[in-house]
Amino acid sequence: MDAPRRNAGRGGGWPRGSFLGRLADAALQDLLALGRPRVFEAKEVLVRQGDVDRHALLLLSGFTKVTATVENGRESLLAIRLGGDIVGEMAAIADMPRTATVTACGRVRTRAVSHEALRAFLLRCPDAAVVMTGILSERLRWANNRRLEFRGYNVKERLARILVDLASIHGVQGREGVELGFSLTQPEMAALTGAAEPTVHKALKDLRDAKLIGTGYRTTTIRDLDRLRVEARLPAPDTW
Repeated sequence: MDAPRRNAGRGGGWPRGSFLGRLADAALQDLLALGRPRVFEAKEVLVRQGDVDRHALLLLSGFTKVTATVENGRESLLAIRLGGDIVGEMAAIADMPRTATVTACGRVRTRAVSHEALRAFLLRCPDAAVVMTGILSERLRWANNRRLEFRGYNVKERLARILVDLASIHGVQGREGVELGFSLTQPEMAALTGAAEPTVHKALKDLRDAKLIGTGYRTTTIRDLDRLRVEARLPAPDTW
């Protein structure tokens, strides 16, 4: 698998692994024309768990967190979504209440697409429907992998696997490696890996000391993706 890079041929420059980054130019322009612009500021909620509104949001730029509250009232970080992603698509397609809350981390530019418009678009654009199916399948795989990894891998390995996944979807090739374009806090890393903060702190330090990753202001850089895959006990990309 080549290192991730931006889709330079499209106006948004979204990562190739994202929903918008995978669409053909004609389908992309068609879909963008259906939406109306909406801008969310930091800590604003884009969609809320349990709500019954049914529009989807195309993320044009920015960084969001996907969380869900379980029965005991505890909030869990499920995923992150960035420019090029779509959120709220399950409620739009399946006519069901929102299963999670999506919150802006800084300013987020979007286009809101009604469920009727999204469904009609997918019916007349089968290639885009295949892309959507692929995105949903990958998100299911992500969720399943997180559950399995709690038992089969130590914290550093789980953290490395998450970073490899994020790089494959959101990564952009930069000067020093694959840049994720965002930085998660240690509590957020702990939530994603299902580990205690001190353990995640040590795992991050080990990965930085080994020069596998670098962290900075609003960015995380995978300095050596191949070695990080080895640390994560993942097969080489050509054997996936």
